[in-house]
Amino acid sequence: MMAQSATRIKNPVIWADFPDPDVIRVGDWFYMVTTSMHTMPGCPIMRSRDLKHWELVGYVFDRLEDNDGHNLADGKGVYGQGSWAPSLRYHEGMFYVAFSCNDTGKFYLYRTDDIERGGWRRTTIPRLFHDPSLLFDEGRVFVIYGNGDIYITELTPDLTGVREGGLNQLLFSTPTDGIGLRCEGCHAYRIGDTYYLLFIEWPRTGHARRRQVCYRSRRLLGPYERRVILDDDMGYRNHGVAQGAIVDTPHGDWYAILFQDHDAVGRIPHVLPVTWEDGWPVVGVDGKVPEEVVVALPECPLPVNWVTSDTFDHPDGRLPLAWQWNHNPDHRFWTLLERPGHLRLYTSRVVPSVLQAPNTLTQRTEGPTCRGEIEMDVSHMKPGDHAGLIALQSQFGTVGVRCLDEGKVLEMCLRGEGGGERVVERVPLSGDKVSLRIDFDFRESVDIARFYYATAGGEWRKIGADLSMRYTLDHFMGYRVGIFCYAGRETGGFVDVDTFRYTRSPALDKEPRRTASVDA
Repeated sequence: MMAQSATRIKNPVIWADFPDPDVIRVGDWFYMVTTSMHTMPGCPIMRSRDLKHWELVGYVFDRLEDNDGHNLADGKGVYGQGSWAPSLRYHEGMFYVAFSCNDTGKFYLYRTDDIERGGWRRTTIPRLFHDPSLLFDEGRVFVIYGNGDIYITELTPDLTGVREGGLNQLLFSTPTDGIGLRCEGCHAYRIGDTYYLLFIEWPRTGHARRRQVCYRSRRLLGPYERRVILDDDMGYRNHGVAQGAIVDTPHGDWYAILFQDHDAVGRIPHVLPVTWEDGWPVVGVDGKVPEEVVVALPECPLPVNWVTSDTFDHPDGRLPLAWQWNHNPDHRFWTLLERPGHLRLYTSRVVPSVLQAPNTLTQRTEGPTCRGEIEMDVSHMKPGDHAGLIALQSQFGTVGVRCLDEGKVLEMCLRGEGGGERVVERVPLSGDKVSLRIDFDFRESVDIARFYYATAGGEWRKIGADLSMRYTLDHFMGYRVGIFCYAGRETGGFVDVDTFRYTRSPALDKEPRRTASVDA
């Protein structure tokens, strides 16, 4: 029998899109931050006491910038940009999160003395540090970054700028032979008297398309030794488990939290044991990612609140933490208070497609299967309005209601030319109440979404075609389920969403063949 003080973790520890994880420990708590790109609020902060159960406690910022791109205005957007690969550190009573933003060309640094309650203060530096890692070392602070060529830059002691006359140089260049994408995704540590820099790289040959590499040195400026410390894909489609953090427990054990590309669902974190041999971190077991890990910590369940059902009955007018907006929200055009127990989404400007729709409200999806459904009142829609549920990525699919001059119709759409909507099927709608549903199937990367509707008192009916979900780099994010309402002709309409119901691992239809789906 497993000791009471041990926690058994089955990989992946979270089967949802939490890319580029950085994890630290402060006292008995582990804290994790991950990439959030164009979703707002951004940079989710999670906590755990056993590395198995993770609770979302907040976000670093509500919005990153207030411009056309981040507001999805004038045909602009920042899909796949925004915050990338944040670095999380704790130093002398202060928590720090730092990352670069490609679309603004800036380095962002946030700090707080209370990571769970927030109150983050922001500093920006007008330059990019690719996949940065903060390193506090003997009263100085550095950022180590780069892709292939790895650089070190010294910051001012208050972390508000680059230190004049400080270190600012090439640290080393990583190999090119047999490498597709050279080292990036730095995580820098000083452990004892040794510096460790962890990276990922993409070899052209080997067990996996992504592997974990470690550089070490007794001196900050080197020379550095190199070693591949993990090259394994768990037998899954050549998708290597790599990029992330190492962290110790209060008892001195070490673990790595790394992610694996899992196609349409996104990049999902795994927990791996770390041992030390001759001063090198050895990740995994016999060079492999274990399907289960036993952590010598007491199990501490926490709420799974990063995906959740919602009745929208919140007297304070605030949404649960699981919700993130697609780009910046416009808070003038949504409310939980005008019709208690409902999310009211107003149309705010005329746009040509759901990808440009303001105030699309989203949550992550999960593997192996999941389901999202809503109940919606469409009685106040105006001609041209379109509202419903979306399986959101670049290659999207929607099921919803469109208001035409001659009446309302149920409609299923796939992405069309230029990011527009291609109507696959329309069904007349006689009433003003409708339920909508999307089933997501990520088993063995079959990556199929199916769309359903039900009218008052009726059964679920399938509509349109299956969506063949694809993880594409223009969005750089796993599929999300979203609620949208936008104007195609005139503003002022709205819908009321009664309930969002989320089901984890529902029993879906028999797994389909990929060739049976219809590509967008």
